[in-house]
Amino acid sequence: MGDASHPESSILTNDLAGGNDFKLGGFSIDEYRPIRVVVIGAGFSGIIAGIRHKIPNINLTIYDKNAGIGGTWFTNKYPGLACDIPSHCYQLTFEVNTNWSSFYAPGPEIQAYLQSVVDKYKLMRYIKLQHRIVHARYDEPTGKWHLRIRRSTPSQQPNTEQVDFEEFEDFADILVTGIGSLSRWKWPDIEGLRHFEGSLFHTADFDVGEQTWQEATRNWEDKRVGVIGVGSSAIQIVPALQPRVAKIITYVKGKTWISTPFSSSKLAELMKRDPDAENCACLSTLIITEVTDTKPSIDTFTEENKKAFKDPAFYKQFRHELESDLNSVHHAIMKGTEQQLAARTAFTSHMKKKLSKKPWIADYLIPDFGVACRRLTAGPGYLEALCEDNVDFIPAHIKRITRNGIATVDGKHEDLDVIICATGYDYTYQLDFPMIGRNGITIQEKWSPHPATYLAVCTDGFPNWFMALGPNSGVGSGSLLVVIERQIDYAVQATKKLQRERLKSIEIKRRAVQDFDEYLEHYFPNTVYSERCRSWYKMGKEDGRNVALWPGQRLIYADTPLFQHGWLQDPVFMQSAP
Repeated sequence: MGDASHPESSILTNDLAGGNDFKLGGFSIDEYRPIRVVVIGAGFSGIIAGIRHKIPNINLTIYDKNAGIGGTWFTNKYPGLACDIPSHCYQLTFEVNTNWSSFYAPGPEIQAYLQSVVDKYKLMRYIKLQHRIVHARYDEPTGKWHLRIRRSTPSQQPNTEQVDFEEFEDFADILVTGIGSLSRWKWPDIEGLRHFEGSLFHTADFDVGEQTWQEATRNWEDKRVGVIGVGSSAIQIVPALQPRVAKIITYVKGKTWISTPFSSSKLAELMKRDPDAENCACLSTLIITEVTDTKPSIDTFTEENKKAFKDPAFYKQFRHELESDLNSVHHAIMKGTEQQLAARTAFTSHMKKKLSKKPWIADYLIPDFGVACRRLTAGPGYLEALCEDNVDFIPAHIKRITRNGIATVDGKHEDLDVIICATGYDYTYQLDFPMIGRNGITIQEKWSPHPATYLAVCTDGFPNWFMALGPNSGVGSGSLLVVIERQIDYAVQATKKLQRERLKSIEIKRRAVQDFDEYLEHYFPNTVYSERCRSWYKMGKEDGRNVALWPGQRLIYADTPLFQHGWLQDPVFMQSAP
């Protein structure tokens, strides 16, 4: 367990065997040492951490900067916000919801689901909202993280709604960050952005107050709206706003693959099928053959559908088919495979059919790179919306934003009342606060030029720190939630080990981090992710290191032995508590 080359390592010795004086501890052998656990973030990761850390002698606090729980599902309220994978796959393994309203649940419904989980497990007692971490430092002698937290307080000024802030110190034996990659949104770097005199929004900051987005946009019927971007948010916004506004001008400088909702016709078949029927066709066989279907996809579940989901056998079959479909996508991400070639052919045909009213758009939208080089997006209604008379597709690059619109490099200008920037986030995975580990090294320095972790949950030089949805924990298709559950389980295993064995700290070895980093370097060149395309997988660059995705299927992540059978002894340093 120890390593003589590590200056801070110590081998747990048997005092009796060594002949030293033996002192009986003032605790029973099965008594867990009291430990303080601090979790940063109250989205899916923080909520799972709160549930899993309900173990003896744990003092738990979950801090979140927002005014409500839910993370990205609390902050995002833009038009058309919805899950981009089937709702029944986007739920906790231990909290099944058979009442999703639609195949792709809208954002507010996912937020409500999260709130119901928080209420069921009585987590609000541990959650402190509007508390932002501003500094973290690991203290070697005590084995604790010293934290500085900023919280909002009512203003001391009379007759004002202004909010003041105060800072206080806290500490943690175990620090868990569940911040994710969708927490630091950024404006596009476009000249004149702040000079626009109309309404300017970012999708991650679409402030609707206490209203729904539908209520907030009810008076937009005479508005000319510009949408910048072609990522998941833009693909949802355009069809949502198209029937509600006078004009949409969408500015698209990149290409992307648009898929249909996964296996929509097979879904219809499943909803009418006897769950005990033999030779049930698997959804995964239809991912290619059904994408050319031009019929409207199934979206809203009826009460009869929801009633059918109450049957455990039927629901298990239903979930199995959907999950098999999503997991099968992995085969198509490998370069040169039959599945990748078939996907390109099928999706090209599908997109051209959907764009038949404006076929010229296909030349600017259908990519030259492989399917899934950028995140594959199921875009119900997006391609159809582009063909509507009140939607203009502008492939020319933006030159500047003016006082009353957008000018492009081809010399044209569009007057606009509203501009919505669907331009994404900071995908470097760097934390937005100083975090200082052993020997005064910050995580910002440690992770330059790119992050390096062990199994996407921890890194050397930062004892007692564990991540959920950190670098290389994402998946190209399917739900992240099973990944988060495994990552939190890893942190809980470490917490219990510190408690049971009376340890002060536990830290991954540098060699283990280097081994995993080397594996990443060898894995991704064989996939379409390494092709030339601008993607948040590569920190928004066309080429470079993939810092976002797990190297393999998410099922492989879930089945990683370390997550199932506890900590391996070799790759960690441990220090005894005083």
